[in-house]
Amino acid sequence: MSRPLLVTDCDEVLLHMVRHFGEWLDEAHGIDFRPHGGAFETALTRRESGELVPSQEVWPLLDGFFRTEMDRQTLVPGAVEALERIAEIADIVILTNLQDWCHAGRAAQLDALGIRHRIVCNQGGKGRPVAQLAAEHGSDVTVFVDDLEQHHESVARNAPQVFRLHMIAEPSIAPTIPPAPHAHARIDDWNIAADWIVARFRRVPLS
Repeated sequence: MSRPLLVTDCDEVLLHMVRHFGEWLDEAHGIDFRPHGGAFETALTRRESGELVPSQEVWPLLDGFFRTEMDRQTLVPGAVEALERIAEIADIVILTNLQDWCHAGRAAQLDALGIRHRIVCNQGGKGRPVAQLAAEHGSDVTVFVDDLEQHHESVARNAPQVFRLHMIAEPSIAPTIPPAPHAHARIDDWNIAADWIVARFRRVPLS
């Protein structure tokens, strides 16, 4: 029988991104970044004019950050230790919503921080890739961790047997985002999250 499987997101789960994206926007573009409720489209304003950055310019800025600024990103406290603990009993895949050209950079970034697991780049909803990973792996217990509600909804629709943990590890935005209704639990601390994940792998019933 295959070992259990953890499929986890990276940004705002394993690595801080929002805080470093904001620093870069400030330094390189004169843009103030104040995300609230996870909405990037209304979070960027030009400092000189006070004008909102149009939504069609937001995603190219994010693309630019991942092209040149990934070295800024820092580890979420407890993430490495939690993955080491989980890896003793389960296999781990990092499912990150980046373009395929980012794969080598993301792998090098995580390797330098002591995280060495399979990485899969994805665009769009994560439900189908999670279902495919679970089927490919052959385990009867899979846990999915992500910070975005739409991915929990997608996984609930495409792989309902997968346990879903909502995590937002950035304390500056976590209080502004409610628990994802399609997740089984919301935990923003890896020390507690690891206990929850291990309990799922040991088939402890959800309380």
